[in-house]
This record gives sequence, C-alpha cells and structure tokens, in this order.
Amino acid sequence: MTTPKPVSDELVFAAEPERLEPSERAHTFWQVLIADDDPEIHQVTRLALNGLEILGRPLNFISAYSAEETLKILRQHPDIALVLLDVVMEHDNAGLHAVEQIRQELNNHDIRIILRTGQPGYAPEERVVLDYDINDYKTKSELTRAHLVTAVVAAIRSYQQISTINQNRHGLQKIIHAGISLMEITSLQGFADGVVTQIASLLGLRAEGVLCARIDDSGHEGERVHVIGSAGQYAEFLQCELSALPDPYIVQQIETCLTEQQHQFAEQDTTLFVGSGRHAAAVFIRSQRAIAEQDRQLIEVFLHNITIGYENITLFQQLRHAAYIDPLTRLPNRNEFIRLLEEQARQENTDAYVAVLIDLDHFSDINDGLGQETGNVLLQAVAKRLQSALGDVVLARVDADVFGLVGPAERLQPDRLLALFELAFTVLGQALPVGITMGLARFSTLGQHGLTILKRTNIALNMAKKQSDHRFVYYDPNMERATEQRIEMTHALRKAYADEALCVWYQPQIDLANREVIGLEALLRWPQADGSMIGPDVFIPVAEYSGLIIELGEWVLNQACLMLKRLEHAGHRNLRIAVNVSMPQFRQTEFPAQVARHLKYHGVNPQQIELEITESVIMDEPDTVVNVLRKLKTLGVQIALDDFGTGFSSLNYLRQLPLDRIKVDRSFVQALDRPSGAIIAETIVRLGQRLKLHTIAEGIETERQELLMRAMNCAEAQGFLYAKPLPADELMAFLAKCPKP
Repeated sequence: MTTPKPVSDELVFAAEPERLEPSERAHTFWQVLIADDDPEIHQVTRLALNGLEILGRPLNFISAYSAEETLKILRQHPDIALVLLDVVMEHDNAGLHAVEQIRQELNNHDIRIILRTGQPGYAPEERVVLDYDINDYKTKSELTRAHLVTAVVAAIRSYQQISTINQNRHGLQKIIHAGISLMEITSLQGFADGVVTQIASLLGLRAEGVLCARIDDSGHEGERVHVIGSAGQYAEFLQCELSALPDPYIVQQIETCLTEQQHQFAEQDTTLFVGSGRHAAAVFIRSQRAIAEQDRQLIEVFLHNITIGYENITLFQQLRHAAYIDPLTRLPNRNEFIRLLEEQARQENTDAYVAVLIDLDHFSDINDGLGQETGNVLLQAVAKRLQSALGDVVLARVDADVFGLVGPAERLQPDRLLALFELAFTVLGQALPVGITMGLARFSTLGQHGLTILKRTNIALNMAKKQSDHRFVYYDPNMERATEQRIEMTHALRKAYADEALCVWYQPQIDLANREVIGLEALLRWPQADGSMIGPDVFIPVAEYSGLIIELGEWVLNQACLMLKRLEHAGHRNLRIAVNVSMPQFRQTEFPAQVARHLKYHGVNPQQIELEITESVIMDEPDTVVNVLRKLKTLGVQIALDDFGTGFSSLNYLRQLPLDRIKVDRSFVQALDRPSGAIIAETIVRLGQRLKLHTIAEGIETERQELLMRAMNCAEAQGFLYAKPLPADELMAFLAKCPKP
C-alpha cells in the first residue's frame, strides 16, 4: 500500500475555507462522529476542528468510545456525514469490524470514514480498504491540525457529492416508479389522482391539490375545464367544472397556467402545467412554501415523464368512449348496453323490469332509397323521441336499426312503445312513417349475465319478426330450448353427413296410362342407430338454416347421377330421376356450372335429370330463380314445379318459367272426394295442358284417387299405391319385377 505524502500546512483548506453568501448558507450542521476509546483524542479533535465551516455549514461533534457504541449511534443518527474511527478499541480490529457492519449491516454507503490508529506501522487489511470505501487511513501522530482539516474537508465534500447523487437517484427512482404506477391506471380520474399524490410525495407534502383539464364529457378536447383529480379538502369537487371551486385564487392560477402553458410558482402554492396544447392539464398544489430549485428540477423530470402517459390516458378515454358510445346518436352502444343489462340484473327487485329490443321495419329500404344521410337523421330522430317520451329509462343503440331499452315493465308496455311510432318522423323536410317489431323479456326469466340477457331478448325479437301477425313477442324459455335443439340437430346432421350416415331413397313415378315406371324421385333420408328415421320435414329446414343444404343438395345430385349409371347397367335406360333444389342453391352463381360438371363427369344424359323447385322458392326471389332456371334449361335438364297451388305464385311468373312438368300437391289429391279439392286438382291439370306441360299427381294412395286423376287426363303419378320410397338395393329389386317401358 502506498503511503500518502505529507501535506504542507500552507495547503490546509481550513486556512481559507470556502464561504457561501449569508443568504445561501443553510442553518444546519455537518454531523461528525468521533469514535475512539481515548477521551483525550476526543478533546484534541474537537479543539483542532473548532470553528471550521465546510460549504457554509459548521461541524457538530458526537462522541463514541467503542465500536459497539459507534454502531448504536449510527443507527440513531443516519444523517452523520463523517466518522473519525479508531482501529483499535475493544480489540485490535474493532474499528475494521465496525466499518464492515456500517457498510453491510447498516447499508450506509453515504457516510465517509477516516481510520485512525495509535500504533505506527499498523495497516488495515487491504480487503477492508477496497471493499468498504475508506476515505483515508492515518496514524494519530500524522494527523496534525493541517492534515486533519484537509482530510475532514475532503471527506465532507465527498459526502456532499455522494448525497446529492444518491438523492437525485432516489428521486429518479420515485419518478420512474410513479410513471410506471400511473401507466397502469387506465382511468383518467385515477391517473389524475395519481399525479396529485405523486407530486405531493416528491415534494414531501400531504396530498392537497386538484388537477384540471380541458376535456368535455364525451372524451374529446373542449373548452370546458373540469376537475378530473383531487385530494384533501378539494376531493368533493371531483368532476365539477373549474368555476365551481370556492377559491377564486385557485381558479385564476389554473386558468393562467393553462393559458400560458407554463408552471406558476408562488410562495405558498405551485401550479404545474402537464401535457401539451391538445391534451392540457394543470395541477394546483397547496405547498405552504416556495418550491426549492432542486425540487423544481425533480418535478420537471417527473412531469416530462408523465406527459406522454397523460396524453395516452386521454386518448384511451376517447377510444373507450368510442368503444362504448354510439357516435351518431350519442347513446350507449351494444357493448355498454350489455354492461347495463348485467348491472340491472344484479339490482334488488329487478323482477319488475324488462329488457326491450326495438327493430325498425325495412330500415335498409330507407337507406337504399333515400340515402344514408336520411337514414342517419331518422335514427337520431327516433333516439330523441324515445328519450323525450321515456325519460330516465336505459336507452341504447344496439345495432344499425335496433334500439335497446331497460326499465320498469309498466313504463315499457308494448302498446305504449308502439304508440310512439304512430306519428311519422319528419326527416330533412319529408315525413317518414316507421313501423317497429319488438322483442321483450322480463328480467325474472333472463339470468345474470349481460350477454345472455341480450341473446334471450334477441330470440324474442327474431320470433316476432318471423310471425307476420305479431308486432312484439315476450321471451319464453321454450324459445331458447327450441333454438338449442336446432343447434344440436345441426351439429348432429353435419356429423352424419361427414360420417356418410345419410342416404338417398327413391320413390317410383308411374305412367297412369299403363302403370309403367317412368321415373324416380330422389329423397334424402337420415336413418338412426335404432332403425328409426328423422323426417325430412324436420332436418331439411335445419339444413337450410345452417347452410348445409348446399353441400347436401350437391351430394344428392351426385348420388342421382350414380344411380342413373347403375340403372343403365341393369337395363333401365329411359328412367329419369327428380332431384329437389333449395333456394340457397339457386343463390349460388355457380350452381348451373355445378350441375353441368356432374352431368359431364358421370356421362349422364341431361334429359334424365329433373330438377324440382317448389312454388315458395319461386316467390322468394322470382327474378333470380327465372334467370338460373333458364341457364339450367340450356344444359338440357328437365324442370318440374313441385307443390303447385299451395302458395300464391303469379301466373305471369309461371308463364316465364322454362318448365317441363307440374306436380299436383298431395293435399289436393287427398281432397279429391270433396268438390273443392277435385276442382282445384282439375284446374291445375288443365292449366298444365294449356301451357303444354306434363302433370304428375303426388300422394296417390287409393285406386279411386288414381281413377279420378286419370279421368282428368293427368299423365303421371306417384304414391304409396305404387311404391313407398325405397333404398337403392330394394329399388333395384322392385324394378326387376316391373316391365321395362
């Protein structure tokens, strides 16, 4: 270890101590601990350092006479700047062990340590000097007054620098922690409260302040200034406008801060500017004293750190507002309505409340015909009328043309709501009558979850829309069970199709003149494991609802083509097979190409495929059906109209359809013994003849029915009198016994 060179007395800092101006001199002391077991050393040290001022502060001495006492005093006085520590006290290394405990046990790394020993030539362990930050090591004989003053001044200056650095580091840690904790708060109010609290903490004050911002209730920047965070005596003014504060001075300070976008430092308070011009806020703190320059620097760093956070939180509030408020009507949207439903469900005595969904009839026609602007103004007019008439009930815009309501049942009676739409709405100078359909649900039947409540109310609305004679329907649990059953059946049907559990049966069609088989109708069947069947009247609507009918329809067509090839190989070359086609298939633009592809792939004569459509399909979208049928007809396939006479089809459309055959519905055949039934059946046959179409009677079960239809010159028939629908193998056996045409 290198021995320090002697320092000349002329270089002692105590001779010309650094002085501060009186106004800058702090009225505090540098605490110095003298730790030595020799009382005389205490007296000499005090005498040598008496009157010394370092950086404008005098020294204050504390005495300890053992290492144990030294540690005790340091625990009681963590602000001691310097300890003059004797190495040898209770034992030879007592001072060195004390150093180790000061740094490790007390975790005091700011205090400066000068080791002294009365034994010449004694040197501490190098590890202690290196590991525990020793400022100096001197024998007591070396420490003349000049040397002692020099060592003490250097140590105190070092302590002051280290303390300042550590104080700034602790302040920065506070700032970082404050920033992190504030970033975790997504509420603007919570963030604002956090800003007030954290600034007060940085300044060592009680949280007494308000934070205001230029922000309106919608979450968009505006001119109104609201209290969005508060603490202490100002807590009661949270969410109030700034002008509501009882202290005009605070109002003036905040307004000045926001206008000038600068901090306002006063003797008893501080007003800080947060954010930027677009997201401006002001924090008023009742500090009761002027803020020191060092604290101002800390606050500047803190404010710079949170400005981005404040702007992000403000933006988040605006995004949240957009997520839960409908921008057109300023009403709660679907997400907020779900929350409000759940909130209502948790209230006591909620059984007297109902949820309502109001659907505007044919709203899309208004948008398409009069323009979206007219539609938007109409929606605003509807919202305004509902708000005005119903008062404080919950009102939301749940969908494009659907409004949601929650309130007491007696206030949301269906008749009262319907009456609100009896008068037309005046929109952009024109009167628009608006009809509505409603689904209502009593909370006693709805459960606790908002999404479930909305779903069940929507089930009632859908039920009302399907029933043309009802303008409103109340939810009943049986409705949901029916929906659940339909969903379960959809899954089961998809699985059956994937597992190839479905099959096609065929019912023969007969020439009434000679009872020869001239064709077959392909009928989809769903057999069950116990040998029973789920009827097509049950699963076909499910298939259409789920969209599976498109895949099933193509599969049945493919099976019909395969059966035609099988029949051809068995010698039945002139039979046709009728395949039913649904509306979803017609909506497919590629449906004609799909039919052509199957015909070509199997090498089937198009004349042997007959596509059957029902009258209801035609009336659903007549123009679409006519166009598709014409494309199909160019392929050479035959077209049959099933269930003719059961609907309300236009004869004009019937004339346009490229038909080959009309089927007399079995309901008319079953009524042949009644005059009205016979008249309708005969009319259909004659109409077919006038249009040069073949006619085929369905559901022939008795010879009398056959006789009557033959008398009407009906050409063909099918029914149990001839054969029930048969599986493919049984059909082949049946045909083997029949004469070939």
